[in-house]
This record gives sequence, structure tokens and C-alpha cells, in this order.
Amino acid sequence: MSTPTPTEPGTAGPDLRHHGDAEVRDEGAALVDLAVNVRADTPPPWLREHIAASLGSLAAYPDGRAARAAVAARHGLPAGRVLLTAGAAEAFVLLARALKVRRPVVVHPQFTEPEAALRDAGHTVDRVLLRAEDGFRLDPAAVPDDADLVVVGNPTNPTSVLHPAAVLRRLARPGRTLVVDEAFMDAVPGEREALAGCTDVPGLVVLRSLTKTWGLAGLRIGYVLAEPETVAELERAQPLWPVSTPALAAAEACVAPRALAEAGHAAHRIAADRAHLLAGLRALAPAGVRVAEPAEGPFVLIRLPDAAAVRGRLRTLGYAVRRGDTFPGLGEDWLRLAVRDRDTTDGFLHALQRALAAPAGG
Repeated sequence: MSTPTPTEPGTAGPDLRHHGDAEVRDEGAALVDLAVNVRADTPPPWLREHIAASLGSLAAYPDGRAARAAVAARHGLPAGRVLLTAGAAEAFVLLARALKVRRPVVVHPQFTEPEAALRDAGHTVDRVLLRAEDGFRLDPAAVPDDADLVVVGNPTNPTSVLHPAAVLRRLARPGRTLVVDEAFMDAVPGEREALAGCTDVPGLVVLRSLTKTWGLAGLRIGYVLAEPETVAELERAQPLWPVSTPALAAAEACVAPRALAEAGHAAHRIAADRAHLLAGLRALAPAGVRVAEPAEGPFVLIRLPDAAAVRGRLRTLGYAVRRGDTFPGLGEDWLRLAVRDRDTTDGFLHALQRALAAPAGG
């Protein structure tokens, strides 16, 4: 069982502020992007047109009431349980600054921004490190009883593990804020194991992002679902007009029935494309490739010998992948791969085979 490890603010360790976009910033190189977990070929034309139509309203201050009501209706909640944010990353900062917590715990490996935000706010953070030999599965007993803030991803970036909702519910208790990052849940067919919309879990805070499925990373839009008292506390920590008019227009559009249907179709397509990627990776097992399975998100985590060198060779061959050593609990032998269409995946698998076959130092 994993044991909590405390990390003091400013403590050296993995680079918590390294993210996938850094992998594709290379002057003079046009890399095929398997490093960033944003769905390819997005935003779709209808969404770009809808956002563009909002530009005529830029002279007025943003009014989030309609978007807030739309998000609430999408999850069957009252508007008082919804807070719109400039992406899920802002929500992590608000949680770290606004909530009075004594012992925050982050379940790793996972998205590193929650811990970074907590440490920047002066907190000492305990880590519960899930193990590869356990399939990165969470045992609620590994979380300290006195933790009053627990952060876990579902499905978790980068492991692609989808934790059962029943397991996450066992983490809830009076006096504890349970933060479940569901940024990638809309990429799971049927959003099974989702807690968004639940009102019977004490202290539950669910974070959603609209940047991944809809390709809106440059627009910054997400939202928090929580008890009204928590929403009010976080809202007081926000600056005035934190979400722009174009982002509000996007939020309203992305939770409309048409968009939800399109996202549902995309989730099934992602699952099929992921199965194709996994099959190709399993075929490379003789070369030392090991896949973290079962994978349920729009990305896959793999382990292989000399991964840093392989990653460099892949760049030479025109492919960018996400290094794994910046995630607490992983090391230099891990890489994260975004799920792409079959043609892109086939090209990548061929390049990976070449990178694996190259002599050391080559």
C-alpha cells in the first residue's frame, strides 16, 4: 500500500509546471503532436462560428448567467452549485487559496497543477503514490484519515485509469473536501463512473474542462460543481469578470444537446482509436514496451527502457510525446501518448519501432 509523503513548499523534485505543450515547442520543427491531450481537429467549424459571433458583444462586460444556467441544466443542478472558471487550472488555484485546509493530500501520479497551486499557496502537501504493480489503482485506505482536502483525477492523467465511482465515494467524509478532476470524463463513453451532478457526497467538488474535447485550450474555460457554500467561497477568491465573453459563449454551446451528442460520438471514436494504439504497442512488447492497462482516457501511459533517448529519437523522426518523469510516482522510463486517428497512430508506431531499434547513442 502507498504511504503518504509530505512535500514542503519549494521542495525540489519533479518539475510540476512542465506540461505537454512544452514538448511541441521546437523552432523549425513540425512535429506530429502526441504530447498534448487536446482532441485533434478541434474546435469544429460550428463552434468556431459560434464563438466568433460573440465578438460583437466585447464592448460589454461579460455576463455569465446564461452559461452558468446552461452548465447547471446539463448536470441537473441548480445554478448555485456551478462556478465558471478560466479553465480547470484556475479552479485549482482558487481551491488552494480560498479553502482553509490543514492537511491536503494529492493522489499521484496525476495532473501536477493541483499540487503546484497548493504549494504556491504555502501548503505542505502529502502525496499518496499509486504503484504500477497495482495498476495505479486507488485503495481509499491509503489516504490519511485526517486529510481535509483530497485531490484525485478520474480518468487520471497520465495513467488513464478510470476509478470506480464507488471507490471515490469512500474517500468522502465530514470535514473533508474531496476534489475529483473529471477533465477527461467526457472522453469516456457514457461518462461512466462520473460524479458530476451528484449531490449526496459530502464535501464533493468536481472539476470539468471544456478545453480537451473541444480544442479550446487557448480560450480557457472550465467549471466547478460543488455545494453552494463552497462555490460562494471560491467565487469570492475570483477576480471580477474572470471568464471572457467568447469563453462564456463556448461554455453555453458545449453543453447544448447538439454538442453533447457530438462529444458522445467522439468518445466512442476515441475508444476505438485507443484500442488500435494499444494493439500496436502490445506488439512491441518484445522490444521492452509495457503498457499501463486498462486505459480508459484519451491517452496511454507506457514504460520502456531508455525512454528519454527513445523520446529524442522520436522527435528526430517527427513525433512529440510527453515525458513521464515530471509526474510524481513515475520516472524517466515512462512516456504518455495521446490517442490519435488510426493513420497518425500507424505512422507513430512505425517511428517508435525505428526508435526502439536504434543503437544506444544513435
